[in-house]
Parts: sequence; C-alpha cells; structure tokens
Amino acid sequence: MDTPAIIVTIAGLGLAGFVLWYFFFSARQAASTVSSSSGVQEVDITVKGGYTPDVIEVERGKPVQLHFYRDEENSCSEELLMPDFSIRRELPAFQTTLVEVLPQQAGRFEFTCGMGMLRGALVVK
Repeated sequence: MDTPAIIVTIAGLGLAGFVLWYFFFSARQAASTVSSSSGVQEVDITVKGGYTPDVIEVERGKPVQLHFYRDEENSCSEELLMPDFSIRRELPAFQTTLVEVLPQQAGRFEFTCGMGMLRGALVVK
C-alpha cells in the first residue's frame, strides 16, 4: 500500500467509527414529563437529526401525550415507529404530530425513524 491509500483507509475507518458512536453510543438526553391538571403526562419532542429529548421518563398507568415537532425535511425523519405500542405515524415537516399512549407495564420501549437510524426511548417507571 502506498501513502495515499493508507491515509484514505485510516480516514474511512475514522468516519465509520464516528457514525457508529453518534448513532449508537453518544450521550442521551433524558426528559422529565410535564403533567397537566387532568393527569395526562405531556412531552414536547423536537425531531431534527435525532429526537430531543431522546429518552423520556413517564409513570406507568397514566396517559402520555408525545408532541413530535419535525423541524426538518430530511426523509429519514418522516416516519415514527413505536413497535411496542403498534404505532406508526407520518411526521409532516414543520408540524407537530400528537402521539398518545397508555403504558401499562414498566420498562424501556424504543422508538425509531422508519429507517431505524434515529432512536429514542420511552422509559416507564
């Protein structure tokens, strides 16, 4: 191998490592829920290159309203999947989409974009 091939190989491995770290191992931001007077747990989530916050903590047995605001036109974020709750929703660009769930069991329930690259979790306590 000559010098340019070595440099390109090292740069490619570095970029692949960064992508793996960013999508699977980077720090997660947790959010506490805001309960309204009616007992509904509400959380605002911004979708822009990921979910912010991407870890949401809620109480078991109380209704949850997730307000997903998609602040981009990236095709990866146009769909939301919550397989544990049998939810599949389109997220229109620059609009808020309401997703309602009633978690009956404690645990960690993952949600993703349609391509599985953007990830988040609903943690039920």
